[in-house]
Amino acid sequence: MNMVVADQGKLNLEEPPPLWGSRSVDCFEKLEQIGEGTYGQVFMAKDIKTGEIVALKKIRMDNEKEGFPITAIREIKILKKLHHENVVELKEIVTSPGRDTDDQGKPDNNKYKGGIYMVFEYMDHDLTGLADRPGLRFTIPQIKCYMRQLLTGLHYCHAHQILHRDIKGSNLLIDNEGQLKLADFGLARMYSQDHSGNLTNRVITLWYRPPELLLGATKYGPAIDMWSVGCIFAELLYAKPILPGKNETEQLNKIFELCGSPDENNWPGVTKMPWFNNFKPSRPLKRRVREFFGQYQVFDRHALELLDKMLVLDPSQRITAKDALDAEYFWTDPLPCDPKSLPTYEASHEFQTKKKRQEQRQREEAAKRQKVHHPQQQHSRLPPLQHGGQSHAAPHWPAHPTNNAPPQVPAGPSHHFYGKPRGPPGPNRYPPSGNQSRGYNQSRGGYSSGSYHQQGRGAPYVGGGPRGPSGGGAYGVGPPNYTQGGQHGGSGRGQNTMGGSRNQQYGWQQ
Repeated sequence: MNMVVADQGKLNLEEPPPLWGSRSVDCFEKLEQIGEGTYGQVFMAKDIKTGEIVALKKIRMDNEKEGFPITAIREIKILKKLHHENVVELKEIVTSPGRDTDDQGKPDNNKYKGGIYMVFEYMDHDLTGLADRPGLRFTIPQIKCYMRQLLTGLHYCHAHQILHRDIKGSNLLIDNEGQLKLADFGLARMYSQDHSGNLTNRVITLWYRPPELLLGATKYGPAIDMWSVGCIFAELLYAKPILPGKNETEQLNKIFELCGSPDENNWPGVTKMPWFNNFKPSRPLKRRVREFFGQYQVFDRHALELLDKMLVLDPSQRITAKDALDAEYFWTDPLPCDPKSLPTYEASHEFQTKKKRQEQRQREEAAKRQKVHHPQQQHSRLPPLQHGGQSHAAPHWPAHPTNNAPPQVPAGPSHHFYGKPRGPPGPNRYPPSGNQSRGYNQSRGGYSSGSYHQQGRGAPYVGGGPRGPSGGGAYGVGPPNYTQGGQHGGSGRGQNTMGGSRNQQYGWQQ
């Protein structure tokens, strides 16, 4: 018998990965809380043995009457199926041998002895926390870089028949290498290609919820996520949320004022939707997406074209993630930058930035009581820069809309946008080396999944070769911003329709 002898360095010297649930949470040292919500807490932690930094998401059990929460089972099942560089990785499940304690050292309310944690790769930021950093503004190449990664990860999910159902800035994680990953699959569901199953319409944070869900649809597909992507895209360029409704009625009104009123011509079948008669506009409204956003030079014609296709009322006509990746916007100057070229920042999650703001307000209130003047710190977002790959603080932002009478639409900005001239017109998909926008035209191969085909024209990241898949997963805390018990639907635990917290990225969802 011939025996194959492996090199000594290739023997099984490395320990096999731990079985899920076999390790104790005591294997980790909790360093800092980075998320909190109705359904759990998230901590930055260190693996005591290896020194690896991870995120621990605690599965809250005290509100469960029937044992392990079904939402957590569903999330874990989906995350085990997804393995992609733009989906955050779920590494393992760990348990605590006894009842956990809260921040004050008191036992928690879990009637079951012991706790369960999901262990995720640690990410330095979420998009909301990063964008809300005082004085920071993204560049156009940076926005294109983030958007392409978002669309690539979402295309992968949709190709595997998975709907995310809670796309928003706080659920998009970013590391200090510029890598963006989809997170928080607590509301994600498998779907059928024929959309035959009845699904709940009480999903997606209100500001990013598409009109079909607001009108009562229970049969839907990937188009619901693409509406949310359109809201994120516009928000990055507009420097603030574009549709901040206080409740479902106001949310639909804002959508109709921007995108026009629905009818059988622009949305066949809309008049038969369950809640159409309750929400239909009192008067016809014209579509104003291009008219409104077109007054700001940050929205060039390719950006307007892509946004217009994302914010289509009829979900059957809404652009797919695959087709969006092929949009001219990503193939014209300035090109998306290489993620690795992006600047690094101090860790900033929405939970942390909110906490810092609260502390700042408390200091200011204390100073007022002492009659000491402290200037108010500016926290509003700044619109993006047109050129260059690096983002930075900007003390001044000149007003340059393209006309003197901007139209009135919901969620108008409280500040003005820049009017720097745009880059060279026309497509430039294959720039010569040394292009100052740091783009690249290197094509990449398809993905290993048989059902997942390569999108569009080559690389989803420009400016550097793609990194290999890192696996699937997500973490997030805080319930989605549902409205509570209105006349047209069920109740939503953890109401926050104003989007005040806009749900910490590490949140437990229904």
